[in-house]
Amino acid sequence: MMYHQYKDGYVELITGCMFAGKTEELIRRINTLSYAHKNIIVFRPRIDNRYSDNEVVSHAGKRVAAVIIDNALEILDYVSEETDVVAIDEVQFFDENVIKVCDYLAEQGIRVMAAGLDMDFRGEPFGLFQNS
Repeated sequence: MMYHQYKDGYVELITGCMFAGKTEELIRRINTLSYAHKNIIVFRPRIDNRYSDNEVVSHAGKRVAAVIIDNALEILDYVSEETDVVAIDEVQFFDENVIKVCDYLAEQGIRVMAAGLDMDFRGEPFGLFQNS
């Protein structure tokens, strides 16, 4: 899906368990797209403040600047006509509006990349993934 070019806007999900490298993969994709001079905005929920106050940081120490927000609808305040890519880390911490926001952005021709946990420590669906 990384090189899917026949449609401008679409949503990519990077999911898995803790320490699976989801954020590392998200940062890798962000860096690849930045080399291609894409206009990228990265978001992270305020609740996730483990490593930085203004970055997305992987467990391996890779980091990228991010906009810190409290709810998914705030994403729309930062997106403009020049935005090519929206990246969202720790997507499971956002409310269900994040699904609507991602779909809306994809319909506008924006590539959306979202990374987050899909299961809890018991292997049960987590957060947004409970009803999917």
